[in-house]
Amino acid sequence: MTIASMKTFDWHNPYPTVRMPVFARNIVSTSHPLAAQSGLRILWQGGNAVDAAIAAAAVMTIVEPVSNGLGSDAFALVWDGKELHGLNASGVAPAAWNVDYFKRKYGEDNGLALQPKRGWDTVTVPGAIAGWEALHAKFGKLPFADLMAPAIEIAERGHAVANIVAHKWAAAVPELRDQPGYAAAFMPHGRAPETSEMMRFPGHAAALRMLAEQGPRAFYEGEIADRIAAYAREGGGAMTTQDLRQYRADWVTPISKDYHGYTVHEIPPNGQGISALMALGMLEKFDVKSLTVDRIESQHLQIEAMKLAFADLYQYVADPRSMAVTPEEMLDDAYLTERAKLIDPNKARHFDFGMPKSGGTIYLTAADEHGMMVSFIQSNYMGFGSGVVVPGLGISLQNRGCGFSMDPRSANVVEGGKRPFHTIIPAFMTQEVNGRREAVMSFGVMGGDMQPQGHVQKVVRMIDYGQQPQAACDAPRWKVNRDFSVDVETTMNRDTVEGLKALGHTLKSIDDPYMDFGSGQFIWRLDADDPERGYVAASDSRRDGLAAGF
Repeated sequence: MTIASMKTFDWHNPYPTVRMPVFARNIVSTSHPLAAQSGLRILWQGGNAVDAAIAAAAVMTIVEPVSNGLGSDAFALVWDGKELHGLNASGVAPAAWNVDYFKRKYGEDNGLALQPKRGWDTVTVPGAIAGWEALHAKFGKLPFADLMAPAIEIAERGHAVANIVAHKWAAAVPELRDQPGYAAAFMPHGRAPETSEMMRFPGHAAALRMLAEQGPRAFYEGEIADRIAAYAREGGGAMTTQDLRQYRADWVTPISKDYHGYTVHEIPPNGQGISALMALGMLEKFDVKSLTVDRIESQHLQIEAMKLAFADLYQYVADPRSMAVTPEEMLDDAYLTERAKLIDPNKARHFDFGMPKSGGTIYLTAADEHGMMVSFIQSNYMGFGSGVVVPGLGISLQNRGCGFSMDPRSANVVEGGKRPFHTIIPAFMTQEVNGRREAVMSFGVMGGDMQPQGHVQKVVRMIDYGQQPQAACDAPRWKVNRDFSVDVETTMNRDTVEGLKALGHTLKSIDDPYMDFGSGQFIWRLDADDPERGYVAASDSRRDGLAAGF
């Protein structure tokens, strides 16, 4: 068995696109060109793929602030050339949080505490900078200060705002303009910037300089931490210097599922990546390859498998310390076989959760010529997260506290020191080659609940139908909503759309100007036995992104 090479793919792209696949030995793919170029700059300086990913992530906090910031959370999967490593850099709830805390502040409805969607009481301890710290400590090659240099330069000199970023920025302003620090940071002229308008972030640059000079731990134990905690007190938030000081990112063992000769890897709960693996595990029970790629039968099976996976996801997944079932039980092949039997090829169904046997986001990826590959994601959750921005430092804080439940019976109930349910998930694919495990692809699709669905759709297209990464990226997508209705992109074949309706799927359009159908980045290794072949990369045309290499 050999790893899939160029000849595996049909290099024709049947979908409307402005992108071409990019081939290189060193490559970075992000949703903004300046971030991709900054990652390449680090690779040119002798850095590795992890260095490039950190540098690109720092730039993304500036050029795509709607989606992420210095107060984000993050996850990563790193192939070091021989082994895959998982990193969970999602934050925990402030120690003071519990159900009674929210009842006292916000009241209750039908016995359940009310929960805000924005503001200080949605902010868990930001994990992204601790994620950069852990990645650099374990794998970094260049000094950390060098990795911050491109971002500092862009923050100080300014950049022209990209088109799609400007659109999403404007959509967020009406809801967030009155949040603490938001207008001063992101509405310099009393409004969102327009496409091509110059934006400078001197406060953001100041924070990055502190991190460069003092190290990333300064975010949690130095002046930055003191200023975050002081601003929280001023705004009535619960976060303290102790909450920040105690936080560390965690190295975790990735979870995985085999799919048609490949192995797909995800970060274990508290994230939703397990739902992608569950859906793939169910789809493997069908001869998907025999069905036409964009026709009703193939799309219906994928949608139904995703609905089944989501039914279990929303019932069981939380901080793993609180889950009633384990990831291994949810991924058990016998269990997924039984769940797959519930799929009717001729009719859409609404599924309840099963009973396993008990026992605002950016995604980027980088790879270097020495075989290191990084799948990295960081997020503020909803557009601009909590809307809270620490004055003078440009630190916009996520609102991941919205991922908690206020129901005391839920495994995901809010509790101090606990991680909430998370939507952001990096992914990775490997294959066994002559008795050894080899890297195949680093990939991700950002965008809320769209992420595991994007993983499933892209894996099926590439593995079952041989579509090359850019074609799989450009293909029309569907999205299962929380109520199990389905959105489809306007580019989807109209006969397929009508056929899905005829099978009983509820198709509707959701007004979601931020998340929409997500955005993917992909790096595929061309040959395990010949490193000179390098990689092929794709970047989603649904964002302002770029895949670039040398």
